[in-house]
Parts: sequence; C-alpha cells; structure tokens
Amino acid sequence: MRMKISLALLAALGCTVALAGPFVAAAPAQAPLSKGEIKAMQQFKMLDFNGDGKLSRSEVVLFPPLSAAFEDADANRDNFVSYAEVQVFAVKYRAERERKRAAQANVASGNPVAKP
Repeated sequence: MRMKISLALLAALGCTVALAGPFVAAAPAQAPLSKGEIKAMQQFKMLDFNGDGKLSRSEVVLFPPLSAAFEDADANRDNFVSYAEVQVFAVKYRAERERKRAAQANVASGNPVAKP
C-alpha cells in the first residue's frame, strides 16, 4: 500500500518540473524529459489549483494516495510540497524501488541477498 501511495505521489508531484519552468532555468546539457516526467508535470499542474507552483494539503485532499504520502515529500515540514522536495522524493523513491526489484530478482533466481 505504501508503495502505491509513494508511486502516486511521485507521479503527481513529478510534474512540478513543468511549473518550475518559469522559475528554474534548465541546464543546457540536461537530458530531455521522459514521458512519465511529462505526465507527472501535467498532473502536478492540475492539482495546483491556485497556481503558486507548490502543492498544499488542501490541494491534494481530493487525491487520497497523494494526501497520505504528503508528509514523506514535505521535507521541510512547511505544509507545502515544492519542486525541490519533489525532486529529492523522486530520487529516494526510485532508489528504494530499484532496491526492492533487485532483491525480488535475487530471490526469484534462488540467490537471496541479505538486507542491509
């Protein structure tokens, strides 16, 4: 369940890249956005009802999975999820997801790896 919540948060919050466009200059050598990142940007923009470039708890109340994972992404505990917080959360989420996939693959292949 927590994985679904985190995935929903990642998808909804990852779209802050689109909103941050006017506020953050893109690096010249930056890789193009993936389809998932573009979709996430669109979803974030949709949830940002007041257009301030960040999500509040009241803006995500209509999306329970995102509302439930809000505290994980709100690193500075200001009751808003900013673009920078989304980026940090996404990196942590992807690393955890990859770690779990690798562990499952090892178990499936008969080579279980001890957890750190």
